[in-house]
Amino acid sequence: MVTRRSCARFGWPAFMVCLAALPAWAQQSSIQVQCPPAPKSPYATGVQCLHLSAGDGFATMADGTPLYVFSFSKLPVDGDPGAPGIQPVDPNLILAAGTLAANIPAPTITVKEGEELYLNLTNVGMIMRPDLSDPHSVHWHGFPQAAPVFDGVPESSITIGMGATFPYYYLANDPGTYMYHCHVEATEHMQMGMLGNLYVQPKQNGSPLGACSGGPCTKFAYNDGDGSTGYDVEVPIQMISMDPVFHEMSVNVQPLPFAGMKDRYFMLNGRGYPDTVKQDCLPATVHPLGESNGPSQCVNALVNATAGQRVLLRLSNLSVTEYVTIGTAGIPMLVVGRDARLLRGDDGLPQYYTTNSITLGGGETADVILDTTGHAGKKYFLYAKNLRFLSNNAENFGGMMTEIRIQ
Repeated sequence: MVTRRSCARFGWPAFMVCLAALPAWAQQSSIQVQCPPAPKSPYATGVQCLHLSAGDGFATMADGTPLYVFSFSKLPVDGDPGAPGIQPVDPNLILAAGTLAANIPAPTITVKEGEELYLNLTNVGMIMRPDLSDPHSVHWHGFPQAAPVFDGVPESSITIGMGATFPYYYLANDPGTYMYHCHVEATEHMQMGMLGNLYVQPKQNGSPLGACSGGPCTKFAYNDGDGSTGYDVEVPIQMISMDPVFHEMSVNVQPLPFAGMKDRYFMLNGRGYPDTVKQDCLPATVHPLGESNGPSQCVNALVNATAGQRVLLRLSNLSVTEYVTIGTAGIPMLVVGRDARLLRGDDGLPQYYTTNSITLGGGETADVILDTTGHAGKKYFLYAKNLRFLSNNAENFGGMMTEIRIQ
């Protein structure tokens, strides 16, 4: 039986030819994307609208191995940025753009403090696993004022079934580094790759405070009041790890080895070294049906700076199996925030500290500043101090490592 989902296996425009052969009831569908032109809350300063798909795809590891994954991908918002009210979106375009488009990591989400975020999620289904009817959700990990309906936890909130779209609403009140992931069958879906960077920029941005390379800083990690968290360059880096056996058994419709899960690929922003320093998207992956799909790894982890600049590293760990100790050699790290909180005591005095390594468990974040003064023409490594994480499965000298290049 030909269905919309089986049509989605074809590339464009063959997809539309297949779709036209379907009965009228199967062609009709409606996807509503909520995107108000102005804030609804009197406390909001602006509106941001996003549309993500949730589905499956493939990612290529640094040793060349393709892994089957679940994740999110970015879809267009009709009329962005000023789409009025609730917009019907052509479901054919959504299926064509969202099928087999899972991104590792998921698209980075950046929000300004005071903004309303309407995050519309469409579940396009898992085309390589049509037997699965898994719903999906978005969980903004660490969001302090999440209404239960928008929190993404299945026990207390809505989850999105195949073919459905749901608008999540957030009012971003607290700056800092967060992360997001699917909370449905979390151990499985997070292991499969439904993970992404997310951070909130403070209202203090734009105020000239402190000292950066070109004079006063105008970008900050937090509302510090004195410019001490000011920076010139910002790089989000998310630590994840994957078990290739788990992913292989998933695509081959075999019982999943939860008890025996052992990660062998260790990555920064969905890549192992040396792919972490490649600045473009990685080449399109190829799935077992022989069809190529678009690049799924477009977030590099390379740190580029000019001597004298301050670099903000937004570090997060979303491995479901491992604590990670990440650090540098030769350039110290100033830790100014943990878990989206400025390190400052009740007396108002900073509790920042300088170190060469920091340990993060799953779901933890840190905001770290590197001062590149005096390091012109040098290259350093940012890497996992857990030495077994410096591998791409059986291939050594890879894994959770990237470069800090200072011009």
